[in-house]
Amino acid sequence: MAVYTDITEIDLKHFLAQYDVGELTSYKGIAEGVENSNFLLHTTKDPLILTLYEKRVEKSDLPFFLGLMQHLSERGLSCPLPLPRRDGELLGELSGRPAALISFLEGMWLRKPEAKHCREVGKALAGMHLAGEGFEIKRPNALSLEGWKVLWEKSAERADEVETGLEAEITAELAYLEAHWPKDLPAGVIHADLFQDNVFFLGDELSGLIDFYFACNDLLAYDVSICLNAWCFEKDGSYNVTKGSALLEGYCSVRPLSDEEREAMPVLARGSALRFFLTRLYDWLTTPEGALVVKKDPLEYLKKLRFHRQVSSVAEYAPAIEVAP
Repeated sequence: MAVYTDITEIDLKHFLAQYDVGELTSYKGIAEGVENSNFLLHTTKDPLILTLYEKRVEKSDLPFFLGLMQHLSERGLSCPLPLPRRDGELLGELSGRPAALISFLEGMWLRKPEAKHCREVGKALAGMHLAGEGFEIKRPNALSLEGWKVLWEKSAERADEVETGLEAEITAELAYLEAHWPKDLPAGVIHADLFQDNVFFLGDELSGLIDFYFACNDLLAYDVSICLNAWCFEKDGSYNVTKGSALLEGYCSVRPLSDEEREAMPVLARGSALRFFLTRLYDWLTTPEGALVVKKDPLEYLKKLRFHRQVSSVAEYAPAIEVAP
């Protein structure tokens, strides 16, 4: 459950008066997500999403996030759109927080995705990567190698409270990734957080992508590795090669991966597993008991990281996907 900033009906109606969206009929908080406060609004025109950007989101990053959604939509990607105020601005303020109105995207996220859904995710991710070309605002990835080091420095001393030997293991892993991280692969705008709850389906048809608030510029294949981690492991921690094959084949049907990207996939997957392990570990160690946030188990991603250490070729993720000899 997210931590919400309280809003009053009077303040909300005053905020909405700056938009051409009709009259408010009802609103309620959305319990999913931890970065921002989100509300579903019903008006006399259309349903909308109201987002209040909390302290973990830098206000200086908001032009990138909101502009990116506009850019992607204009190039055919199905995603929510920020709505302009009457003065043309995309960003306002409500209850002391930067706030935006976002169009409502029909659909729901899947609790138990199948291989056919993973294929559609791969296609949509590749479509997003192509649609992101030409977006002029840049945002470095704050959660890449240098960001991982900062997170680890804040957690290392207490890591063995979670599992004995963890401090030594992760210190060695960071050293390995720093020495082997690829630098010359194709780069562009990535989603960086395309988990199941950020992809909407209507039946078996993918209806759109949401939540671009980790989006940034980085290696495109790194984004693919995030999806391998997010979509292709089962609840027991086992890797599902059928789902992995479907996701990679779907991606490559829209944007073929280069041989260099395929060769780098095991180390990229290690890195993306470490990224989510470290953010979960930090939250696990620092979130006060009783806070209205569900802490995610970091050990889930430690298991995935250990799996990727044993992988030597992209063909182990998807047997039909190989590196040319």
